[in-house]
Amino acid sequence: MPKAFLFAVLAVFASSALAASVSVDGLIQVVIYIVVIGLVLWLVWWFIGYAGIPEPFNKVARVLVGLVAVLVLISLLLGFIGHPIFTLR
Repeated sequence: MPKAFLFAVLAVFASSALAASVSVDGLIQVVIYIVVIGLVLWLVWWFIGYAGIPEPFNKVARVLVGLVAVLVLISLLLGFIGHPIFTLR
């Protein structure tokens, strides 16, 4: 399944309209960023539940972690068109 998904993504970006702006190296770098940042955010999410923070603060912390995850994903996707919210380099 992951190979088929990767091939589908590469096929979309291999079209003549997007071939000049997106390279395979860039896609691999974005996938690595998503995996690493996802693991870090998952670890923070798990630690919030493991630490036993009281309920209102627990929910606020989880919402903040989710918000950070969404902002990072949006920034990475906007990086494809050259307008990221922030850079990871």
